[in-house]
Amino acid sequence: MTDDKNTRRARRREVTEQIPVTDMMAEAVIGRLGNVSETGMLMIASVPMNDDALFQFRFAIPGPGGQPLPLDVGAHLLWHEESNAPGQFWTGFRFLTLSREHRELLRAWVEQETSAT
Repeated sequence: MTDDKNTRRARRREVTEQIPVTDMMAEAVIGRLGNVSETGMLMIASVPMNDDALFQFRFAIPGPGGQPLPLDVGAHLLWHEESNAPGQFWTGFRFLTLSREHRELLRAWVEQETSAT
């Protein structure tokens, strides 16, 4: 279980901007980022999720100069619960696949916020 503890202790970036998350299999936006680390994310989903499901997601983080940098991740749904807002769900994911290049971009973006606070 050390792996899970390290995953949960990874630095996270609270996402204040609206960053949509696309389910690549359904080819549809299914939510938006709540917070993210290089090991996982909290998503505010607009669709109900199945326990223990696997997903292929795409979302874009702001790059240098503000241009969007699309990232592709394979993710495992760890938990979900209804939020207070009708039709919205809090969902927690662990990243299973993330290319080295995308991981480095994501790490730099997370570090950028955590070093500013």
